[in-house]
Order: sequence, then structure tokens, then C-alpha cells
Amino acid sequence: MLFNSFEYLIFLPLVYILYWLVGAKKLKLQNFLILVSSYVFYGWWDWRFLILIILSSAIDFFVALRIDAITKPRFKKAWLYVSIISNLGILCFFKYYNFFIDSWVELFAGMGYKMTPWTVNLVLPIGISFYTFQTMAYTVDVYRGKVAPCRDWVSFAAFVCFFPQLVAGPIERASDLLPQITQKRKFNYVQIVEGLRLILWGLFKKIVIADSLAPIVEEIFFYWRSQTGTTILMGGLFFSFQMYADFSGYSDIAIGSAKLLGIELKTNFRFPMLSRTMIEYWQRWHITLSTWFKDYVYIPMGGSRTNIFRASFNVFFIFFLSGLWHGANWPFVVWGVFHVLFYLPEFIYRKLKRKPLIGHIHNKFLKYTVDGLQIAFMWLVLSAARLFYRSPTIEQGALMLKKMIVMAFTPIRYEEYLWYIVVIMVIDILIRKNERNPIRIKNRTLRYSYYSCLILVILAHLDNEFTDFLYFQF
Repeated sequence: MLFNSFEYLIFLPLVYILYWLVGAKKLKLQNFLILVSSYVFYGWWDWRFLILIILSSAIDFFVALRIDAITKPRFKKAWLYVSIISNLGILCFFKYYNFFIDSWVELFAGMGYKMTPWTVNLVLPIGISFYTFQTMAYTVDVYRGKVAPCRDWVSFAAFVCFFPQLVAGPIERASDLLPQITQKRKFNYVQIVEGLRLILWGLFKKIVIADSLAPIVEEIFFYWRSQTGTTILMGGLFFSFQMYADFSGYSDIAIGSAKLLGIELKTNFRFPMLSRTMIEYWQRWHITLSTWFKDYVYIPMGGSRTNIFRASFNVFFIFFLSGLWHGANWPFVVWGVFHVLFYLPEFIYRKLKRKPLIGHIHNKFLKYTVDGLQIAFMWLVLSAARLFYRSPTIEQGALMLKKMIVMAFTPIRYEEYLWYIVVIMVIDILIRKNERNPIRIKNRTLRYSYYSCLILVILAHLDNEFTDFLYFQF
């Protein structure tokens, strides 16, 4: 079920009414309603894949109880491996099986050996990368002693499949979300208003900005051979902002929907398109995934506490995994590694000098000028990286990048669509101090006029053909 669909427009109010009118007096009933509505939400796409999410939930629910019950460390670790292998096994089979088989065949073909691939016609379950990471992190935290195991199946299953963030995050931690599910929620008018405001803002970003840029991006990448270098750059830029509006719009709707049920989710974006460096960008973009890799992969590998060479390798490995996580395709891996080229120099400098690359500038005009140039440079880098992300092959991404560089100063096309970028950037600048409360207007008349304008603009763009959220494929 899509957040921007007619079905969700009916589904969310119905769940909201049942949740507060029928289930308000009993916590177990509230959690049962969350569980059932989440299964309906997920099963609306394909009910067969409910088996996977139920299986994943059951494994980690049981494993966590065993880890808590056992005293010997080696047996605790053995049960932890059961969780990790099970979750990664399910994820790798559905998402990466054909990718690794095809890559293996191509490798041997390059050495002159012909092999017959044994592939399976698999459909990638929506959101599998998100909920497997969330439930696997739960067992790791139980093993580390950071959270107590949940002993109520309904509460735990509701935590795993909580529908606002089920298919595209934010990736929640058990320490944050489980206590909210296991404790009684109370109706909070202010929280409800904030939730509705975020849902409206998220729909604006998705329907008005992302879906309007989508056909232009599609045209540029499909007819890339006939495009000028500057137009290809525009395609990368448009796709960067399409991705930002699409994914952050989803996160806003997810956070807003959760607020309607009295639950707070983690912030997943903090104005990443205002980033001045690559390190800052990854502190602002898809925050819950970045922190997941940091806490469960990067730090266990040694993090930045090791020598400069090992720390640099750790950073490289995380970006490699991040690229692979985004898709079972080598262009995604190249996209991840591309970021390393601009992340590592500042990382190494900070590790050696223990200070930012550019220090504090006291003159405001000079500071804004330097910040603006850094942000513009980041847009250029991100646009170049997105050429690989969006291209079906590494070859196409490389040729588009070459064409963009060689033919940099050529006539521009589609400049009339730049206003979408201007709109979202202006609003981001205005709300950057409080991203969860976008454009709060005290005057009632002006406030409702603003909301009415947003709704009218959204309605005017409902004829856009590109409706799927981009991160549903992960």
C-alpha cells in the first residue's frame, strides 16, 4: 500500500479511529490493532510475503529469549549467529542470489570459461532490507545487554512490522521503539497536529517535487546519448533532488503517521542538500541507516580507533556495503565507492589533524560565500555519483560522467524545472532549525491559507504518472 494512494487515504483514518476509540483503554488491544493493520498494510502488496516477516519476527523473538536465558557466553554467541545467519540468509537469497550467480558466471566468462547460470525467478519483497536490519539489530542489542528481551509476542511483532516505517524506514532501534509499544499511549492533540502537518508536507515533497522531476530524469537518462554534457549534469542534479524529495517525503509521512498513533520515530533526514562536505552529508542523509552501519559494522571492525590505514579500509568497506545494500547491481557499488573518493580525504585529515578541514570564519559575508561554494560543489559531486546510481550499467554511468566532464559548457535544457529545486531549498532553509515542524505560522488565517494552498497544489499534481516511492525497491 502506497502512502500517496487512495487506499492509504482510507486506511489511515480507519486505523486512527479504531486505535483511539476502540483500543484506547487497553494497551494489548492497541498493539493488536497495530499488528493487524500492519499485516494488512504489507499484505496489500502481496500477502505471500507476510510469511517472511512473520518468520523473521518469530526467529528473533525466540532467539532473544534464549540469549537472555543462557549464562555461558559461547552459547549466547551461538544463538546470536542463528539470528544473523537466518536474517542475512533470507535477505541474501531474495535480494542477492541471482546477482552473485550472474557475477560469478561473468567472471569465469572473462577468463574463457563458459558456465550455465542457475538462477531463480524471484520477486524482491518490499522493505526486506529494512525490517531484517531492524529485527537483527534487536538480537544484537539483547546479546550486548543494551535491551531486555520482549516477552510479549504481539508487542514484538508490532515493533517489527509497525506499518508507518515498515517498508522504507526509518530503521528503528528496539531501545527507542519497543518501550513506546509496550507502554500505554495517550491521546495528545499537539502530537496529532504535528503528525498531520508532516504528512501534508511529505505529500507535497513526493507528489509535487519528486513526481514532477521523475519524467524529466527518465527522459534524460533514457536518451542520454543525444544529451549535452550540461543536460546530463542537470539530469544528475534533478535525480538527486527527486531522490531527496521522494525519500524524505516518505519519511515525513511515516513519522507523521506514527505521531497519529502516539509514537515518535527517529529523524531520518536533516537537510542533507545543505551539506558542505561529504562527511556532513552522510551525517544528514538516511541517518538511521548510517548509524546502523556505524554501530553494528564499523565500530565492531575497529572504527576509527585503529591506525589510519585500517580506519580508511573500514570506511571504504562501509561505503561498499552501503552501495550493495541499495541494490543488487554493480552500479550501486560504484555509487557507494564514488562517495569514498570525497569522504576519505577529509576523514584522513580530521584523523591526523583532529580538526575540521575549514575552520570557523568570523566574517558573515565570507562565511556564507564559502558555505555556498561548498554546497554547490557537493551538488556537483552528488549529481555525478547519481549517474551511476540511476544507470543500469557501469558503462553507461561512466560514459555519462565522461560526457558531462568533456562537454561541461554546453547549452542547457529543462531549465524551467529548476524552480522545483529552488522551492524545496528555500523551504529547507526556512525550516532548518525545526525540521519536524515545517512552516509553523501563528496567525490562524495565514496558517489555514498556507495549508489550503499546499492541498490545492498537491491536488493539481495528482495526474503525475510516477507514484511509486523509489526506496521501495530496497
